[in-house]
Amino acid sequence: MSTATTYTVTGMTCGHCVSSVTEEVEQIAGVTGVEVDLPTGRVTVTSDAPLDDALVKDAVEEAGYQLKA
Repeated sequence: MSTATTYTVTGMTCGHCVSSVTEEVEQIAGVTGVEVDLPTGRVTVTSDAPLDDALVKDAVEEAGYQLKA
């Protein structure tokens, strides 16, 4: 059973931003899908089990962006 969690990322302005965030978040163990909506900054992460939000935050920051609290 998969779990979907939506986060809001700030600072993304273009397709390259979307690609960077997607690539970093996809590397988290258990992640099965990542959908990024550039205009809203929403990032929906699908995973096999609930994710540790800190792992998602670290991945987003590694890509050069911030999770909105």
